[in-house]
Amino acid sequence: MKKISLMLAVAAVSLTSACTWVKVSDQGSSVAVANAANVRSCEKVRTVNVKVKDNFVGSMKRSPEKVATELTNMARNEASQFGGDTVVPASLVQDGRQSFDVYKCN
Repeated sequence: MKKISLMLAVAAVSLTSACTWVKVSDQGSSVAVANAANVRSCEKVRTVNVKVKDNFVGSMKRSPEKVATELTNMARNEASQFGGDTVVPASLVQDGRQSFDVYKCN
C-alpha cells in the first residue's frame, strides 16, 4: 500500500512540475518586465508583493525557475490593475515571495 501511495505521489509531482499555475492575463500581457536602468524616466506607481507556493507536499521544492516565472506573471497581472505598464523586481525570490516596483512609462 505504501509503495502505491509513493508511486502516486511521484506521478502527481511529475505531472504538475511541468505546469505553470499562474498565467499572464490579457491585461497583464501588455506589462513589460524591465530592470532599474530601463525605468529612469518613468513614474513609479507603487510596489506590489506577490506570493506563490514554492513547495509541493512537505519539503518537496518546486522548480525555482517556475516559481520565479509565476511571481513575475502575478506581478504583471497586478501592475495592470494599478495602471502600470512595466514591472521591475525589487527583491530576490525568498520562500515563494517577491516584491516588484510598478511603473508607468508610456
